[in-house]
Amino acid sequence: MQSTKTDPSEHLDVLIIGAGISGLGMCYTLKKQRQNDTFAVIESRDNFGGTWDFFKYPGLRSDSDMYTFAYSFKPWTEREYIGSAERINNYLSELVEDEKLIEYIRFQQRVIKVSWRSEENKWTCTVRKSDGTEYKIYCKFIVSCTGYYNYESGYLPKFEGADNFKGDIIHPQKWPENYSYKDKRIVVIGSGATAVTLVPKLAAESSHVVMLQRSPTYIYNRPSSDGLYRFLSSFMSAKFTNKIMRTKYVLMQQITYFLSKRFPNFMAKIIRKETAIALNDGFDVDTHFKPNYKPWDQRVCMVPDGDLFNCLNGGSASIVTAHIASFTENGVKLKNGEHIDADVIVTATGLDVQLWGGMMVEVDGHNVTPNSLTNYKGMMFSNIPNFLMIFGYTNSSWTLKAELSYQYICRLLNLLDEKQYSSVYPYLEEEQESEGIVDLNSGYVLRAAPRLPKQGLHFPWRNKDFYLKDLLAIKYRDIEDGVLRFDDTEHLAKFHEKAAEKRRNADEANC
Repeated sequence: MQSTKTDPSEHLDVLIIGAGISGLGMCYTLKKQRQNDTFAVIESRDNFGGTWDFFKYPGLRSDSDMYTFAYSFKPWTEREYIGSAERINNYLSELVEDEKLIEYIRFQQRVIKVSWRSEENKWTCTVRKSDGTEYKIYCKFIVSCTGYYNYESGYLPKFEGADNFKGDIIHPQKWPENYSYKDKRIVVIGSGATAVTLVPKLAAESSHVVMLQRSPTYIYNRPSSDGLYRFLSSFMSAKFTNKIMRTKYVLMQQITYFLSKRFPNFMAKIIRKETAIALNDGFDVDTHFKPNYKPWDQRVCMVPDGDLFNCLNGGSASIVTAHIASFTENGVKLKNGEHIDADVIVTATGLDVQLWGGMMVEVDGHNVTPNSLTNYKGMMFSNIPNFLMIFGYTNSSWTLKAELSYQYICRLLNLLDEKQYSSVYPYLEEEQESEGIVDLNSGYVLRAAPRLPKQGLHFPWRNKDFYLKDLLAIKYRDIEDGVLRFDDTEHLAKFHEKAAEKRRNADEANC
């Protein structure tokens, strides 16, 4: 796709960074609710869709139901509610075409630096095109919709002997186009959402697939279509059917998460019992499907129509729970002395978490490091003016939180217009007791924790990660809460001077 023309001295009201599901939804909402605003969407790749266009590995699909993962303003109308990448991309393409969003998107451009000047109440954004040339965009507000992982590379641990392996080693994030795995022996290293998605798809054509996991994951089975949807859609409009289905799955997600946190042992037994029912008699469920953590300490994986269990039952795939000693010329040697033969090794070992697409952020000449910040309502950061981030839920559909954020941003912009404010930021004078911004103990989160912002222990400095509470606290509560500061640059300058001095002292101490 072609990039739109750009003015080297362009001024915008809002700059959206990223054209994935978050950025497209923000673009649509601004177009509908802020018709007098000038805005653009900067996208580093040559197409929209984010995750769903970027990843190419076999079987890529959502691990959330599409009734809540799809936008409320564009109902999901397909019978299967577990969306494949192809169906999700078609869905997003319909939105872009119907609403003519393409005219706002600038492809193959990357925001590499944003710099705020309090005396101007404005961001200066440095944008680099694919040909290496750069230009500036001056804007009042930035909305980061870049997701939370590094598109350039995924996480790959160092495997001893990897250079000796004579077959192909593939990370799902770099899956080769038109790669043939027919009749090959495959080892998939991992047990998360990517692995449980890949294994059934690969098993359909390969000689055999081994899912090699260091530790088990909670996995539950769901039918790929919903009987209630089939019934309602036979006589109700898509709009009303979707509202009912969306309500149903929101409640299911929230109740499941609540019970998992309040009664973790009970929920763990239910999940394992359902897993045992789905597998052949005699399958060692306790070894391969009994995690050493509580449900929703890490994400719980969903498989549609039991596809993973079916290929395990049928023998086209198997599962091994063990630690890797090394790669060999023709497979993987385990620490228990066993060897797994392989022609292909797929390293479904996780993501490399990256905030804001890797761009540099400055406030009044001072570089801002994400780990020095505290998150506000899951959207803003302490003492960073006119800067918002769309970050969805990790324990339910991403889009539920994204849509709350869209509405909040528009309300905030309306308030600034009404009272003729130029800037706003959540003020936090002193450090407070905090914890990780993402309430998961998954490997990719723990690895990135030292580089990420924190969240406090109480709202609004804590993201509730619970949709029904957020619905009240974000959508309906007054924006002017005593935490947000409007047109107050004095405290802002002092904070960032103090933060810069603290970093200098830390650097000197390390030297």
